[in-house]
Amino acid sequence: MSDSTVQCWLVERTFDDRNLVTIVYATPDGRRYQQRERSATALRTGSPVTAAAEIPADELEAVPDEETRERYATEAERVAAQYDPDDRL
Repeated sequence: MSDSTVQCWLVERTFDDRNLVTIVYATPDGRRYQQRERSATALRTGSPVTAAAEIPADELEAVPDEETRERYATEAERVAAQYDPDDRL
């Protein structure tokens, strides 16, 4: 396991009919990401969703297609320009 982390930005948040929230953080270039699922209740009572997160490099997955990479990179840039990393979103 690596000790290095990568600052990733919130690029996607979706809600489903099972009361689950899918949160995606991606690298600024949109090439790697981490997806997390949490219950809506846990989001209200647990640790907040922030604009950015430090994610261990070995926990990031490659984004499989160019269209998604571009979308993640654009959204990461937008979030980084508007928010500080610790801002709750």
